[in-house]
Amino acid sequence: MEIVESILDIPVQDPPEEEFSSADLIWTKFGTAEHHDDVALIPYARVDEFIIGECSNVECPTRFHIERGRKRSMGSLKEYKSDEYLEYRLYWCSFGPENYGEGGGVLPSRRYRLNTRNRAARPQSMRGCTCHFVVKRLYAHPTLALIIFNERRHINKSGFVCHGPLDKDAIGPGAKKIPYISSEIQQQTMSMIYLGIPEENVLEKHIEYVQRYCGSDATASTLASQYVRKLGMIIKRSTHELDLDDQASIRMWVERNKKSIFFYQDTSETDPFILGIQTEWQLQQMVRFGHRSLIAADSTFGIKRLKYPLCTLLVFDSRQHALPVAWVITRSVAKPDVAKWMKALLDRARSVDPGWKINGFVIDDAAMEIDPIRDAFCCPILFSIWRVRGSWLRNVVKKCSNIEVQREIFKRLGEIVYSIWGGLDTSVALEELILDFVDQSAFMEYFKSTWVPKIEMWLSTIKTFPLASQEASGAIEAYHVKLKTKLFDDSHLGALQRVDWKNTLHLHLGTERCKFRIPLLH
Repeated sequence: MEIVESILDIPVQDPPEEEFSSADLIWTKFGTAEHHDDVALIPYARVDEFIIGECSNVECPTRFHIERGRKRSMGSLKEYKSDEYLEYRLYWCSFGPENYGEGGGVLPSRRYRLNTRNRAARPQSMRGCTCHFVVKRLYAHPTLALIIFNERRHINKSGFVCHGPLDKDAIGPGAKKIPYISSEIQQQTMSMIYLGIPEENVLEKHIEYVQRYCGSDATASTLASQYVRKLGMIIKRSTHELDLDDQASIRMWVERNKKSIFFYQDTSETDPFILGIQTEWQLQQMVRFGHRSLIAADSTFGIKRLKYPLCTLLVFDSRQHALPVAWVITRSVAKPDVAKWMKALLDRARSVDPGWKINGFVIDDAAMEIDPIRDAFCCPILFSIWRVRGSWLRNVVKKCSNIEVQREIFKRLGEIVYSIWGGLDTSVALEELILDFVDQSAFMEYFKSTWVPKIEMWLSTIKTFPLASQEASGAIEAYHVKLKTKLFDDSHLGALQRVDWKNTLHLHLGTERCKFRIPLLH
């Protein structure tokens, strides 16, 4: 095949299929006689569709993760070659590049081993797969993407297929007949079981997932049914408590899930307990939706009921859905401690994209330390008033029975908040509120004990920082409500004074890809 030395000589391909893969493209040798690669040129807008198509390979179904990434800004290069990048992404099959099976005759079992005579195929973890490709958004042509495939086959260093139905080393004599169950399918099925969805519905959805890879097959459906039932039994009998001692249980969990931990500090005489959790999928969403956009903090979940409060960092997608991209479990709000985990989180994002940055950070607590945010992210701070509004509205409705009184109290509270921009005396407005509604003793007792001592701090914060949009505030509140509903149910009442039960957050929230949105109350 002729070797092409200029990008201009490579045709742009735009397959008609909604999703396409490397098999649908014509590959060109690009480079020099000494060093050249298989490349193809496609519209940059269709990169995601290409990746989805590659993941749907029937022989080796998989997912690709970003192993490395770099970015440049337009105008940063005065001179450049035709293949210089504006954005660079190295995608690697998620069954590699590491090989966790090296050095042993039998590879480690899947996370939840099923006690069947013929165990399922090779477990879904690192298998040393060398399949990877590079996507370059061209500096000279930002609307085009150059795909460089370094290794198209899903093989290990020895040249053998290392995962999927064609894997000859799959464990068990019946492995070739077992339907392929990827980690994503297993995650979604486990999530539905945790949510209490009826087994029939879980099975229907699970079979739908399996048939994407195996097609319609009676045997596969039967085995999938057995898998769902046994997985349900395993989950019902399982526990988050790996050890009777809470701290020992946490240490064991951290050791087993190092790839999902971005910061961990055990309790000592000088240091408080801090645990930062972020899955690979969450990292990718943080890099994707957080770059030059907003990150928000739901910072005080469980502050009264839990042994350690939970802080969630959220990003917003194009539809203003809130996606949890990191969880931090700690009681410490001291500047040095907050700075530690924020820097670790930022470093993790920039390990994927060195140019990653955000345009703003949304806080929802007037007492939250601002300096660590500014030092780490170097961005403006916005304030969301959803907690104030939600708390007031909830207690007005709960403690005042008359609808007209509810409406009037909430209106007056709103006037107090907005009076900070009108130059009115807040203390006078508060006194008038208390006098006018003195007969509403239940609400006034709550308001005077909970809000009067700190309302000046909250109003000062509202006045100092720009307010977040209603869409962003509504999405944060929706996430908080969903989290509260799922984690404060009766099944966890005996575990709230432990920390290790929070390690199943991504399961109890439905899936890793949880999205939340509700309209903000006006």
